[in-house]
Amino acid sequence: MKRLALACALGLGLSGCVLQQPSAPVGDLPPVQQPSHPRYAPPPGVKSHWNPALGVYVVEGTRDLYYRERVFYRWDGGWSWSSQAGGPWKETDSSGIPPGLFRQYQNR
Repeated sequence: MKRLALACALGLGLSGCVLQQPSAPVGDLPPVQQPSHPRYAPPPGVKSHWNPALGVYVVEGTRDLYYRERVFYRWDGGWSWSSQAGGPWKETDSSGIPPGLFRQYQNR
């Protein structure tokens, strides 16, 4: 009876070693990709880059045109927005503008 208990204990202890998979060496792991922005998708159909200070994408090749969460924002002496980069544009006040972007233009 003691031999059976000892054999079971040894068998269970050794089976754990047999079932474990060896881990990959750290140097063999692929590099972790960092996103270019915290959580927002880039605008469709235009070139842009994420500006973390403003919290929006800056649309390249245009002046004062931005994008975040399916909305384009344009500054032209006042704020307007559109669902498309080319408009049509609807005037808005600063309450609908992302905070970082609003602060950039606050004193203009």
